[in-house]
Amino acid sequence: MPLDRFDRLLLNLVQEDAGQTTERLAEQIPLSPSAIQRRLRRLREEGVIAREIAVVDARKVGPSTLFVVSLKVASERPELLSELRGWLAAEPQVQQAFYVTGEADFVLIISAPDTAIYDALMARLVSDNPNVERFTTQVALSVLKRGLTIPVPLNEPD
Repeated sequence: MPLDRFDRLLLNLVQEDAGQTTERLAEQIPLSPSAIQRRLRRLREEGVIAREIAVVDARKVGPSTLFVVSLKVASERPELLSELRGWLAAEPQVQQAFYVTGEADFVLIISAPDTAIYDALMARLVSDNPNVERFTTQVALSVLKRGLTIPVPLNEPD
């Protein structure tokens, strides 16, 4: 689906705050609120907007520590990787998971209230996935930036 300049501007704005009204968006994009509403519906239907979520301030809901984990697998056989991917996707504490090149095979961002809960999660991960050869953990001491925004260029690529 081709995206025009208005679609691209709209995508950038709703990634920053999906709760903006169409009237508020119309103040920033030279389109009517009804035109913006039609574009948003189309972007959702076409899957360009995959989902809309609420960003929760972790400090206000209880303790939370971020762990950056590098996983090394013993074998990259497709069925074993698929099993591990499914396990990671189903685990709510795994915030992000990346299949990567280099020393590690996967890099994970895990959120847990404390190290005991993190240790239990990793014990389950290794127990449920014997293909996991080893993992290393880094604890985030502070969060400088956190987000999922995809910068959408305003002009169509050539």
